[in-house]
Amino acid sequence: MADRVLFVCHANLCRSPMAEYLARRLLADRPVEVASAGTDAIDGLVMHPYAMEVATESGADPAAFRTRALRPEYLVDATLVLTATRRQRSVCTSLAPGALHRTFTLRQFGRLAAAAEPPADSAEDPLRAAIAAAAQARGRLQPAAPDEDDLRDPIGGTAADFRRCAEEIERSLRPLAALIGAAG
Repeated sequence: MADRVLFVCHANLCRSPMAEYLARRLLADRPVEVASAGTDAIDGLVMHPYAMEVATESGADPAAFRTRALRPEYLVDATLVLTATRRQRSVCTSLAPGALHRTFTLRQFGRLAAAAEPPADSAEDPLRAAIAAAAQARGRLQPAAPDEDDLRDPIGGTAADFRRCAEEIERSLRPLAALIGAAG
């Protein structure tokens, strides 16, 4: 079974689809599958046009993308769950309590992964090794202010707001990609 990263936001229209497509590009050479869902999503909608622009700019073809409502089985099947906000992290852990230790906000996990020591011996399971290394870094970091964990929703904003959001997503994903790379 392949390792999976699940991105979760509110409606699965903006932040989580952008994260999904950016992660696909950043993790293309890693044995990791990525997907997304929304805590309050309606199944089957196309992503927001500005999010589609961002995905296209990352080299993807998001034409087939359709929103998905979050289901407990998505959380159970995911190796790592990265949410846009603390509220969505809370929803995820309420739906699947067993996912607690592998559910983080995207920005929180980015900080932890950036501070983590590279895993020693983990070539067989680099994503799990990266998660363990990031979790160990938690004890070395000062807690962040609550707003620093939440990824601002660009809905209702301009194309530039969506690009800024995508830049923040990518900044948070780069340490994960580096940690997975160091692990395997």
